[in-house]
Amino acid sequence: MPIASAGLLVYRDGAAGAEVLLAHPGGPWWRGRDTAAWSIPKGLPDAGETLEAAALREFREETGLEPPRPQLALRPVRTRSGKVIHCWLGEADLDLRGFRSSPFEMEWPPRSGRRILMPEIDALGYFGEAEALTRIHLGQRPVLREAFDRLSSRSVPPAAGSP
Repeated sequence: MPIASAGLLVYRDGAAGAEVLLAHPGGPWWRGRDTAAWSIPKGLPDAGETLEAAALREFREETGLEPPRPQLALRPVRTRSGKVIHCWLGEADLDLRGFRSSPFEMEWPPRSGRRILMPEIDALGYFGEAEALTRIHLGQRPVLREAFDRLSSRSVPPAAGSP
């Protein structure tokens, strides 16, 4: 059975069109990497947790920000590793100054026996389509393509409280 991952792709209207919120992974392996390094905030569901609930929890844990209500489920995408990413779109223009990521522990350098504490995410940013497609992990590009297609055709239901 493939491993499932659940995420929330937050978007906002920018001056030049829709922008999506992407996260740069923390830790020494990703330091200095930009192209094909960023990700949708996502993670594994806990036992008994729905995928949508996992997406919201992971967003909170990884960003320290309150996620918007999911508006639209995007098609699941299977990565080359076999993981299946389930993702929802949610609209919000979040104040990224409140960003704080939960830490994780890892062995660094590898096989050294030394453990270090690192943030899951070390940066967040909103990006337009071209830049987002350059920065995103290759396996997550299909999620972004569908999201931008839907946003450009406005086939996303309005957020709660929108006119």
